[in-house]
Amino acid sequence: MKQKLTLFLSFLTVAVGAFAQSNINNYQKRSLFGIHLNALDVNSPLNWKNNTGSRGLAGLKEQDLGFSLSYWKLIAPRVDLSIKGTLMFHDYAAVDRNLYNSNFNQVGVELEPSVNIKAFNDESVFNAFLTVGIGGGVYSKKVGAYIPTGVGLQANIGNTTYFMLQAQYRFTLTKDVLLNNLFYSFGVAQRIGREEPKVVPPPPPPPVVDRDGDGILDTDDKCPDVPGLAAFQGCPDRDGDGITDADDKCPDVSGIAKYTGCPIPDTDGDGINDEDDKCVTVKGLARYQGCPIPDTDGDGINDEEDKCPSEKGAASNKGCPVLSDYAFNADNVQFETGSSKLTKKAMLELDKGVVILNDHPSLNVAIHGYTDNTGKPEKNLELSQKRADAVKLYLVQKGISGDRLAATGFGIENPVADNNTPAGRAKNRRVEFKGNN
Repeated sequence: MKQKLTLFLSFLTVAVGAFAQSNINNYQKRSLFGIHLNALDVNSPLNWKNNTGSRGLAGLKEQDLGFSLSYWKLIAPRVDLSIKGTLMFHDYAAVDRNLYNSNFNQVGVELEPSVNIKAFNDESVFNAFLTVGIGGGVYSKKVGAYIPTGVGLQANIGNTTYFMLQAQYRFTLTKDVLLNNLFYSFGVAQRIGREEPKVVPPPPPPPVVDRDGDGILDTDDKCPDVPGLAAFQGCPDRDGDGITDADDKCPDVSGIAKYTGCPIPDTDGDGINDEDDKCVTVKGLARYQGCPIPDTDGDGINDEEDKCPSEKGAASNKGCPVLSDYAFNADNVQFETGSSKLTKKAMLELDKGVVILNDHPSLNVAIHGYTDNTGKPEKNLELSQKRADAVKLYLVQKGISGDRLAATGFGIENPVADNNTPAGRAKNRRVEFKGNN
C-alpha cells in the first residue's frame, strides 16, 4: 500500500507542475461550488477480477446511490483543484467485508481532494479532463482510503455555470474496509466570489520622436514641426520678447504682452508712445508729455513765444495786447499848436487808456511822438519827444507804472498824410501807441 501511495503522489506532483508552468499569471483563478448525484458500482470490478458473470458494466439497478458537495479552484489555466464531500448509501460491511449486522450502518462518508487536468483552457465551452487524487472516509464504522482516477466532461455556460460528468475507477488502499469500485457522478457547479480582473500588459512605449530637431520630444512639444525653445514647450520666439510666435502679433519686433507682442503704439507719430503721451492723437513734444506747445490765452501764439501767455495779444507785439486792440483812439490825442500841452480831448482819450492799462497789467506801451514838417527838423524832433513825454507823464500821474511806458520822439519822420495841406499836417502831428513787450 505504501508503494502505491508513494508512486501516486510522485505522479500527481509532476503532472500538476507540468501543467502549471506556462501563463500562470494570465488567467482568472475562479472558484466553484457544486452539487453532484453519484452512483457506486462494486460488482463490475469483482466480475472482472474473478472472471465471473458478464464482462460488461453493471446496470443502474445493481448500483448504490449518493450525493456530493464540492469546491473547485482553478490553480492554472488548465488545472483545477477539487475537494468533494460525499455521502454514499452502500452496505460496505456486508458487501465489501462480508460482515452481516442487523444494525443500520449501510453508509459511507468521504472526503476526496483531487487534481483535474483539462484538455483546453478553462474558458472553453466544452472541455475534457483527467482526474487523479486521494480519498478517504468512514465506511460502515470502518476507516478506509482509496486513489480515484478517471475522466470527465465539462460544459461551460457563460463562465459562471459548469455542468460536469465524471467516471472514476477507485483503487482501494484498505482492502479490509472497502473494495475497488467504479464511481459515476453528474453535477452542476456555480461560480462564487468576485471575478478577478484580467492582467492586461501595458502598451509598448511610444517611439522617441523629435520631428523638428529642437531637442524636445514631440510628446512634450507644443510646436512639433517648428524648432523652438524648451522654455516655451518647443515653440519659437523670433523677436525674443518672451511671447511665442503663435501668440505674437508682431513676431519680428520685440513687444510686450499687453499689446500681444507688439511695441507700445505711437498713434500720432510724434516719437512719444501712447502710454507716456497725454495727447495721443495730436503730435507734440516730450517736454509737454506728447502734447503741442500750449497756447494758454488762445491767441494763436504758443506760450514759448508769447510774452503775455495768459492774455490774448497780437503777433506783432509778441503775443501781448496793444491799445489799438481795445476801445482806444490814438487820433484823439492832440496837442495845442507848437506846444506839448495836451488838449482836453486828448486827456479824455488818455483816461480811456488808463482804464485799459489797469484792466490789462501785462500790457506795455511804446509812445511815439511825431510832428509835421513846419519849422526846422531839429526843433520838430525836440517837440515830438516832449509830446511823447507829456503823454507818459499824464499816464504815470494817473497811476500807471512808468516801467510799462516808453516815450520816444521821431520828429517829421513817418508822415501819415500830405504835409502840403493843413489837414495833412494836422494828421502828422500825432502820437502813436505801440506794443512794447
